[in-house]
Amino acid sequence: MAEQNKHLWITSRFDIDLRRPQVMAIVNVTPDSFSDGGQHAGTAAALRHCEKLIKEGADILDIGGESTRPGSPAVPLDEELRRVLPVVREAVRFGVPISVDTYKPEVMQAVLDVGADIINDIWALRQGHAVEVVAAHPRCGVCLMHMHREPQTMQAAPMDGDVLGPVIDFLNDRVRTLAKRGVVAGRVTVDPGIGFGKTVEQNFSLLARQMEVASATGCAVLAGWSRKSSLGSVTGHDRPRDRVAASIAAALLAAERGAAVLRVHDVRETVDALAVLKQVSGFETLR
Repeated sequence: MAEQNKHLWITSRFDIDLRRPQVMAIVNVTPDSFSDGGQHAGTAAALRHCEKLIKEGADILDIGGESTRPGSPAVPLDEELRRVLPVVREAVRFGVPISVDTYKPEVMQAVLDVGADIINDIWALRQGHAVEVVAAHPRCGVCLMHMHREPQTMQAAPMDGDVLGPVIDFLNDRVRTLAKRGVVAGRVTVDPGIGFGKTVEQNFSLLARQMEVASATGCAVLAGWSRKSSLGSVTGHDRPRDRVAASIAAALLAAERGAAVLRVHDVRETVDALAVLKQVSGFETLR
C-alpha cells in the first residue's frame, strides 16, 4: 500500500503526535489477565490506577475488560460492559486519549457513545458489525492487530515459517477493508500481534523487521511486548512481574525500529528509558 503520513493519529477527541513514541498504559479491569489480573478490578480501583499512570507519564490509557491471554475464556457481553463502561465514562475526564481493548461491536459502540477515542481490537474488526461501528464514527482511532487463530487455540498451533509476509498481507487487507468504508489511514495503527499465535523466534523476527510492517502498510505501528512470555523464554523468568527489565529493552528496540505506540504495564520505567533514548535518537519531543 502507498506510504501515508505516520506522524499523526486521528482519534475521537485528539490528534496524537507520533513524532515521538506514545506510551499507551494498560488498564486491566479483569480478574484474570496474565500479568495483573484482579489488581485493578472495580471502577474505583481502576480509576485510581488511571490517575497514577497519567502521573507517571502515560500518553494514552488502554482499558480492557476481557483477558486475551492464551487459553483465556470469553467474557459475556453484559459482564464486559459492566466492567468497562463505568471506567471509560469517568476516565474521559482525565484529559488524555482513552483506548478500549475490545473485539465486541456492542462494547465498541457503547464506549464510543460515552467518549472513548480509540478502539484497540485483537480481531482487527472481524467480529460481527465491528467495521460498521468504526466506519460510522466520524473520527475514532483504531488499532488493527494480527492474530493467528483465536485466544483459546492460538498457541496450541502457532504459525509456520517466516511470518512477516502473512502478517503484512493480513494487515493490508484489513486496512483496505476500512478504507473502502471511508476510514482514512490517519485513523489507523497496526499491531503485528506479538504472542498471538507465533513462536518465540517468530516474535523476535517481527521485532527485528518491524520497520517493514510500517513501510508495507503505510500505517503507524503499535508494539505490545510488555511482560509477555517470549521475554520470559529468553530471560528464564516465569512470572510476568519479573519481566519488567526485558519489557523495557523490548520497548526501546521497538521504538528504535519505528514503533509509534508502546503498549506497556510499566509506565514510569518506560518513560524514563525513552528519555535516555531521546538523548541519542533525538525524538522531536519527549516529556
